[in-house]
Amino acid sequence: MGISSSLFSGISGLSTNGNAMSVIGDNIANVNTIGFKSSRTTFEDVLSQSVSTASGSSQIGRGTALSDVDTLFQQGSFESTSNATDLAIGGNGFFMVSPMSSDTTYFTRAGQFRFDADGFFTNPAGYVVQGWKLDDEGNDTGTLVDIRLSDFTSAPEASNAVTAITNLQAQDSSNSNSLFGTWNADAVGGAIQDASYGYQTAIRVYDSLGNSHDLTIYYDKMSAASEYNDAGGTQDLDNMWEYIVTISPNEDARNLGDGLNRAQGVLMRGTMTYNASSGALSDLSAYVWNGTTSTAAAGDDPDGIDNNANWVPATFSTDGYPMCIAQFVPGVDQVIQMQFGLRNTGTSWATGGAANVAAIAAGTNNSILTTSEPQALTSTQYASASTTVYQTQDGYGTGFLENVSVGTDGIMVGHYSNGQILYLYRVGLAKFNNSQALNKVGGNLWSATRDSGDPITGQPGTNGLGKIAPNSLEQSNVDIAQEFVRMITTERGFQANSRIITTTDNMLQELINLKR
Repeated sequence: MGISSSLFSGISGLSTNGNAMSVIGDNIANVNTIGFKSSRTTFEDVLSQSVSTASGSSQIGRGTALSDVDTLFQQGSFESTSNATDLAIGGNGFFMVSPMSSDTTYFTRAGQFRFDADGFFTNPAGYVVQGWKLDDEGNDTGTLVDIRLSDFTSAPEASNAVTAITNLQAQDSSNSNSLFGTWNADAVGGAIQDASYGYQTAIRVYDSLGNSHDLTIYYDKMSAASEYNDAGGTQDLDNMWEYIVTISPNEDARNLGDGLNRAQGVLMRGTMTYNASSGALSDLSAYVWNGTTSTAAAGDDPDGIDNNANWVPATFSTDGYPMCIAQFVPGVDQVIQMQFGLRNTGTSWATGGAANVAAIAAGTNNSILTTSEPQALTSTQYASASTTVYQTQDGYGTGFLENVSVGTDGIMVGHYSNGQILYLYRVGLAKFNNSQALNKVGGNLWSATRDSGDPITGQPGTNGLGKIAPNSLEQSNVDIAQEFVRMITTERGFQANSRIITTTDNMLQELINLKR
């Protein structure tokens, strides 16, 4: 009885070591598998048999059994790639993927993702990566959904703010008594001639349809005969410039009334005052057309936009910048705030200012800011050539998606041809209280089980979840040297157990031979 039981002990050893070798073989076979996690086997002894001995009851072991096959979830090394949608997880967590048109969710560490022909963000098997849709501020919205790009264009945005920071030559002289009076939209060869102004700067702006237009600002040094020189004579003409903000008359779709309008294309006019000692912009005025039109049949429009009495002080934006109205698209008012580096801390002009430009010539003071506040970058009047220091605007035309990038926080943004970077999705991660109980389903995928518990989802880098490394793939965590050592010990264990069987066979043969 005792001899034959050793056969079964040997068989258990052969079986257990054979299974251990299968695990080792699987590990080595997946040494180059992306995101693969190696396994290890642990043995345990089986229930012992009690026997009687001279000293009493004792136990004899009956072999070994496979206790468990553990998955080792330690971090694998990262391989850098040139693909922005190759993702790796640095730390705890799994990507979530789901088959098309299925509610089943699988979990993986292999982040070899790409966009398919329908815009779905998938793994090589076609399973769609799960994440959260982002709003315009980059905040998660709703629940986990399939990551899919359905719109590959960026809608245009009309320009609402224009910044023009210039330096104007302090020694320059006046070229005309009125830039506005010199502007003639009907003139052959251009609305204004080069000899009529001291400097100009132009910037491209956009309408609500994404069409681009040139907005040009003309500057000229003021003289005593300027229409902005009030009768009080309190203005420092050596440090004052007048300006007009214009667009092409052909692109001005405002309803200016009947007849030919010489001032068509002029959006704003006014003055700039510079500090005599520092050269920084210290004050400004801004006038806009009040919308009054006439019904003149021909010639200029003396009772409409051409009339100085219809140019009134501009209103201010909430940020304290004067605003003008353009119409590039017929019937669509486009409010543009002009930023020259100086803002008004109030919402109105200082008291005592002119009600319109015509009133200045009649003896009323030019409008000035209530309390001016210089910005970090402001216009100046220095003894150097006039130049544009800085200009920008907040509009843009239609853009087309050029590439997608993913941040360490899982946020996926689109880079568009119009220079916009828009939020798209956030890649979601999941973790489990008992990762060892996950079920391997092949294809670098795991599925949840009752023992693993429900997945705990969250943003990368939060709630114990790892961060995402873009342009990277996590390699297999198989240690070849360690696997080879295990292979040797497993082989020797298998060999030793086979010797038990052959030796026991010889012992049984001797027992049978006793009959002879």
